[in-house]
Amino acid sequence: MNEVALIAGPTASGKSDCAVELALALEKQGRRGVVLNADSAQVYADLSVLSARPSQDDMRGVEHRLFGAWDGAEPCSAADWAKAAKREIAALHDEGAVPILVGGTGLYMRTLLDGIAPVPEIAPDIRAEVRALTQEDARAALEREDPDAAARLGPADSARTCRALEVVRSTGHTLANWQSRKEGGIGEDITLHPLVLLPPRDWLYERCDRRFALMLEGGAVAEVEALLARQLDPALPVMRAIGVPEIAAWLAGDTDRDRMIAAGQQATRNYAKRQYTWFRRQPPIDWPRNELEKCDIERHFATLLRH
Repeated sequence: MNEVALIAGPTASGKSDCAVELALALEKQGRRGVVLNADSAQVYADLSVLSARPSQDDMRGVEHRLFGAWDGAEPCSAADWAKAAKREIAALHDEGAVPILVGGTGLYMRTLLDGIAPVPEIAPDIRAEVRALTQEDARAALEREDPDAAARLGPADSARTCRALEVVRSTGHTLANWQSRKEGGIGEDITLHPLVLLPPRDWLYERCDRRFALMLEGGAVAEVEALLARQLDPALPVMRAIGVPEIAAWLAGDTDRDRMIAAGQQATRNYAKRQYTWFRRQPPIDWPRNELEKCDIERHFATLLRH
């Protein structure tokens, strides 16, 4: 069966370095490993610095794909990414190579492995009607029309509340019902070799702070200036990426540099914390976890490297 390696974890956890080390270990055996991006920020060409996209030096001669593959004007959904990843994985398997997925976007990975719910297009009038509701009214409606979804979602989770409500109103079936029919996943067609990185939190948060400061020295301000010059829709993912709103506020004179740095570092830590929690709870229990600062590639991927 075709093999796929997967290295996942929060931002600043060292995932990219581990992926490259695995590819180099495969190379010693005469095999080819290719790193495939599974990070929702690193897909955008506009976010080289602020997404900490691997540099040529970081890649160490290992081929990387799906990094910077989308223009920021076009949002990349989980379904969009999964379609591209499936295409790349199939091509690499045809070439006898081992795809090494690396990233911190759990939804991307879940969509690729498990498939996507075939929810029909939402009727525009229903979407407009739901989006016009206050969160309080939307929540009350959801409790009546899809009580199971309301029980799962936090009272302040406006985006998911609206999504669940518009689905049940537009299709006549709950979102959970549609999700039980997921299709298109490759999980059963591959041999997966996963690893989740969950290093000590204090070590991780210190790396988050240091990395944001280094981004400012490495061209993050120019990157945001270039994005602002494009006058893109502020609602696009590329404009909401960590660091973009904070640096944009500083450029506009709405804050000073110290506060901008503190806000960017805090946003990075908060994101890492959410990712950490997701990867600790969501992946299958049999997926190995590495809780150390360093990762022993040969030990964690012994089965893959024995081939």
